[in-house]
Amino acid sequence: MLKDMLARRAVPAGGAPAAQDMGNAPVRRGAKAEGEGEGKAVVRPRRRRSYGVISPLTRHILTVNLLALALLLSGLLYLERYQDWLVQRQLDVLTTEASIFAGALGESAMEPSTDEFNEPSGTLSWTMASQVVRRLGDTTDRRFRLYDTKGKLQADSRVLSLAKGTRVQIEELPPLPDGNQLTQLGIDLYNAIVRALPTRDHLPVYPEGRATDGTHFPDVQKALNGESSTHVWRVAGDAGKQDMVLTVAVPIQRYKQVLGAVLISRSGSEIDTEVREFRVNILKVFGGVIVLTVLMSIYLASTIVRPIRRLAAAADDVRYGHGRQAVLPDFSGRHDEIGDLSQSLRAMTSALWDRMDAIERFAADVAHEIKNPLTSMRSAVETVQLVKDETRLRKLLGIIADDVGRLDRLISDISNASRLDAELSRAEANSVDLRRMLTMFKDIHDNTLGARDEDEDDDTPPPPTVAVDLPPANRNLVVPGIEGRLTQVFQNLISNALSFSPPGGKVVLAAKVVGDRVEITCTDDGPGIPAGKTEAIFDRFYTERPAGEKFGTHSGLGLSISKQIVEAHNGRIFAANRTDATGKVLGAVFTVQLPRG
Repeated sequence: MLKDMLARRAVPAGGAPAAQDMGNAPVRRGAKAEGEGEGKAVVRPRRRRSYGVISPLTRHILTVNLLALALLLSGLLYLERYQDWLVQRQLDVLTTEASIFAGALGESAMEPSTDEFNEPSGTLSWTMASQVVRRLGDTTDRRFRLYDTKGKLQADSRVLSLAKGTRVQIEELPPLPDGNQLTQLGIDLYNAIVRALPTRDHLPVYPEGRATDGTHFPDVQKALNGESSTHVWRVAGDAGKQDMVLTVAVPIQRYKQVLGAVLISRSGSEIDTEVREFRVNILKVFGGVIVLTVLMSIYLASTIVRPIRRLAAAADDVRYGHGRQAVLPDFSGRHDEIGDLSQSLRAMTSALWDRMDAIERFAADVAHEIKNPLTSMRSAVETVQLVKDETRLRKLLGIIADDVGRLDRLISDISNASRLDAELSRAEANSVDLRRMLTMFKDIHDNTLGARDEDEDDDTPPPPTVAVDLPPANRNLVVPGIEGRLTQVFQNLISNALSFSPPGGKVVLAAKVVGDRVEITCTDDGPGIPAGKTEAIFDRFYTERPAGEKFGTHSGLGLSISKQIVEAHNGRIFAANRTDATGKVLGAVFTVQLPRG
């Protein structure tokens, strides 16, 4: 599409590489217009998806945020180190209790005796020790067992000895279920999850059925050898749950003599309860964090999804609607990417309408310019049928031939101009050396157009010359662009200047570096630009030719195309008159500014 461009005196818009470059380009065939038959294409408004309450973008934001929390939560809930610390603390407590208990037995539960040398000595009274063990068993949740030096069980706080040798095993009852069914359901769910985790498979199985023989307890063996020892066992609990049992064995000594061993055991249910409560507290905190995260994610998603939905709906209205009533919402006040997107879409829509307006104006201009030669041809054809004079007939046929040539040039220039935008958008920019390009134009003119034929008389006025004024070679005059199109710009300017320069005049091409741009000027010694026309000369189909030049030889698109090419290169082109101190016009000067490479 063409931008709304501007053109000066009629200059050949052709002659540029555009026609050659585009001549072999493939042309895409569009769909037939409405009413042309079965092949017509009908654009139907697409049905916009309904995403429901939660959009995909909202789900993605929630998933990312909750996944990060889930990973962190899983790491915190894996409290293996915390559980090990609790176990070690309980073992230390049991070791201290066992040492105190063994020391008390070694001092108070002794009965006098003599050794083999008839020296007074003491032996451990298992009867007295059993009574002490029984009383301790009633006041604590520990289980105390005493073993003699041979490893035989002598006393057990969980076994009652009745008359006639009857022994009663005491078992600790499980805690009563919580009255709150919801709490109990949570505990059951927690236990089910814990059972699924193989966290205690590495522990040895507790030898409960062989407790009467101390040889099955490595702790007891070490204690009978005078060393304290601790151990952690696993035991089958309710509903397949694996519980822990902690045991501590210390020697019963008197004057360094080992009299037996005391074994204290305790269930690890209290540790499990502490770990569970700690996890529940973590879950409570994370529950609040998750609720806050979900709310913040929904809010964040709404600030993104809702504006995007409004922009998408407005874009659909622009695409499928009629007229320009659809207005894209303005979110520039957000000062974020959504605001930038809305600004870009609004600017794009505005540019789209501007392009459509430019197309309409271009179509109107084309229709007007084509209508002139067609009207002239029609008048001439109608007159030919009535004219009998041979001279007048040849004159009318000449007019028709001129109009056909003018129409052919006009259609060619219009075709090149209409394809210019598409070519500029597809072509890749390369480094263009303006010093070499301007010097090439001078050499071409000197070798061809500027050379006088040898057969011409000396009285023939010399043609205009072309000169260049370039900065030193160390000044870089390279710009990024499409070399063929930039060549077309300067070719149009030079041809235009030469056509207005008087015989013996001079066209000067000058270049210099101005900041981050290269400025090129083309000056001539012609009559200059009519007052108030420095902008209008860039309009399409504007023609202001020298006196005596044949009418219709130029289409008036040359400067319009030149400006379009320069602006596509992020440059600027403008025109002015050269004047002397008295204000007399000395000629015209065209200035092109291009960004440096």
